[in-house]
Amino acid sequence: MVSALYVVLGALLLIKLSVDVVRLRMQYRVAYGDGGFYELQTAIRVHGNAVEYIPIAALLLVMMEMNGADIWMVHLCGIMLLCGRLLHYVGLKQREFRWRRSGMAATYVSLLLMVAANLYYLPWGQILTLR
Repeated sequence: MVSALYVVLGALLLIKLSVDVVRLRMQYRVAYGDGGFYELQTAIRVHGNAVEYIPIAALLLVMMEMNGADIWMVHLCGIMLLCGRLLHYVGLKQREFRWRRSGMAATYVSLLLMVAANLYYLPWGQILTLR
């Protein structure tokens, strides 16, 4: 399954973002919340945002492939998703709104493409059958 590559890369990105939060918590000695430190606030938000988007996108990507989408579509959506998440990360970390906006746009486009592909490739014959 090609989609497994993007699920693994998404998981690695989530691990990296989580390690960033843990590192900053240790650096600033903050066990709960953000302690008022902007850098920690940003790291928490970047990680949280990735957690909000990557799991549903991974499910859509796997289901899209399982439903019979062309492999090039799986690659396109997976690459677009990961690039979007990376652009968002860099944009938030470096306070570059254009990068952040581009990252969110890429994420939304990839999600919409995966939703459309899943609707197109769904086995409608099985779904609409009452047996």
